[in-house]
Amino acid sequence: MLSRERVAAVIEHQKPDRIPIYAWVSANLSEPITEHFGSVAALEDKYEFDFAHLFGGPSPYPQEGLAELRQAAGGPIEPRALLDLELSDPNVAETYGDIADQIRHHKEERGRFVYVQTPGIFECLNGPFGIENHLAYLALYPDDLREVYQRQAEWNKAFALNCVELGVDMVHVSDDWGAQVGLMFNPKTWWELIHPAHRVVTEAVKATGTYVSLHSDGNVNAVIDGIIDLGFDVCHPWQESAGMSLQGFKEQYSQTFTVMGGLDVQTTIGFGKLDHLRAEIERVMRLFADGGLLFCTTHFVQDHCTMEELIVALDTAYELSRAVARSS
Repeated sequence: MLSRERVAAVIEHQKPDRIPIYAWVSANLSEPITEHFGSVAALEDKYEFDFAHLFGGPSPYPQEGLAELRQAAGGPIEPRALLDLELSDPNVAETYGDIADQIRHHKEERGRFVYVQTPGIFECLNGPFGIENHLAYLALYPDDLREVYQRQAEWNKAFALNCVELGVDMVHVSDDWGAQVGLMFNPKTWWELIHPAHRVVTEAVKATGTYVSLHSDGNVNAVIDGIIDLGFDVCHPWQESAGMSLQGFKEQYSQTFTVMGGLDVQTTIGFGKLDHLRAEIERVMRLFADGGLLFCTTHFVQDHCTMEELIVALDTAYELSRAVARSS
């Protein structure tokens, strides 16, 4: 199988020839990786990464406009005031140049499956509001937020469809909802305000035949039914350190959607416990020997991870992805 075929097979609930692998390493470790390997791209090639996470494109809110709103309010922006600020145009072709370049490098030249990060609803609006204010607004101004969310959803849809037109294989919606033991807000609030806004995007993307994935840190067990209802094909990271059991996923949901994750940055990589690191990678890969997993870090590897440990992790994942396939 080619890399793109391998990843697609897992998403389609088929058994791949081996577990696809990837890691979020560039945000915090670009400098030491470049010193050791020559570039992040060289590391990605060495370990034959099967998929790639693309970033870039336009931002919904002009920073100058947000600053003016804060100045006029004399403090935090409230939802009704944000509706007075015009969103940026998501259809300016020049703002997608960086995404097009990444598609060319990863998909066209390397044959990888490519997915692009796009805004969610709650996480995206933490920028204009501030997360503490935003959580309060869910209770104080639900009707105003519903309007803000629906407007944001239409912008997100345009962004996503433009990325589909460029050739991405999957639209990745980033929207953190979870804390360590549950949602940051009442599940009823999620269903009433956040779920309808996400449907605008997922339905539009899936109508094109493109996969759609969700990123949410933390424990989202309370709304898994909603994630399924929205049609997400992939969920990242399914965070075991927040009580999201991969064994439980395997038993209950592995034929419904796919997990991207398996290497927990909160408990496993970056702590100098190399035997534990190897054992955890092996546990996860053997659990998913017959499919259901896109092996990846649960978030960006943190800067306290040494190159020695990163190499141990990637060597182990590379070797086990092939050994597990041969033995299954």
